[in-house]
Amino acid sequence: MRVAISVQALTLVAVLAPAAAFAQNPAQPLPAAPPAAPQTDYSQVQIKATKIGDNFYALEGSGGMIGAQVGPDGVFMVDSQFAPLTDKIVAAIKQLSDKPIRFMVNTHVHPDHTGGNENLGKLGVTLMSRPQLRTRLAARPVPPVELATITYDSKISLHMNGEEIQLIPVVTAHTDGDTMIYFPKNNVIMTGDFYRSIQYPYPDRANGGSFKGLIDGLNAVINLAGPATKIVPGHGPVVTKAEVAAHRDAALAVQEKVAALVKQGKTADEIVAAKVTAETDAKIQQPGTTGERFVRALVTELTAR
Repeated sequence: MRVAISVQALTLVAVLAPAAAFAQNPAQPLPAAPPAAPQTDYSQVQIKATKIGDNFYALEGSGGMIGAQVGPDGVFMVDSQFAPLTDKIVAAIKQLSDKPIRFMVNTHVHPDHTGGNENLGKLGVTLMSRPQLRTRLAARPVPPVELATITYDSKISLHMNGEEIQLIPVVTAHTDGDTMIYFPKNNVIMTGDFYRSIQYPYPDRANGGSFKGLIDGLNAVINLAGPATKIVPGHGPVVTKAEVAAHRDAALAVQEKVAALVKQGKTADEIVAAKVTAETDAKIQQPGTTGERFVRALVTELTAR
């Protein structure tokens, strides 16, 4: 197997020296994340794999989207969903490749994207993440095998299965540990939850997210993608850059209205009652209650300034 990690902008840190990485990339430890919804019957969840590139698949189950790039060097995986689904996920990947899973990178810290980390670590998979994400998981605490053994805080590349896989940090967006992953040969970008093609965006301030970082991340996707690039969101259907741009514009429109009302001294409840998302709801798939959550996050961020 030939797997090379480029030295381009390399701040890659093995866990042999985690203290130095954390000192350079501090994060605010938080209490344990809430467990997966208890009503979910994981025995009934089916894993669906969809081929969207020459050797790239998107896998759906319960939680965030999973990516799998396969080939003679093994499998490169993005995100792990919930722990009870690991066996099903591994079985689904074995239908795509008879090679082992070599690497798995987390797009962000939330448990529907990191819940299977421990299981994969025990299988010998090398885990990768931003140091901020690793610090937040370690603060819960969790078994060491659940934590990344490779961290990075600048763009890095892995060369695997004839493709340069690019791991690109997205700073303080959905969380403070976001990564988007670009597969240039397959013409695929995975975003994690700083872009979801359903519902309103959400800057998770409790985990270091911000509206500005979220917009910066969406702009980075739009700038990187070509017209035919397939963008795999954290949740929802695969889209093109046109849908990402529309999502960004809707978010900016709501933020402008919220900012004007905050300037007038309106409270979060008053701003929600003003129905500032009414004009954009039709542009968002499954808006539900996520518009209110987005508005309240905006009010908190704007008033904090």
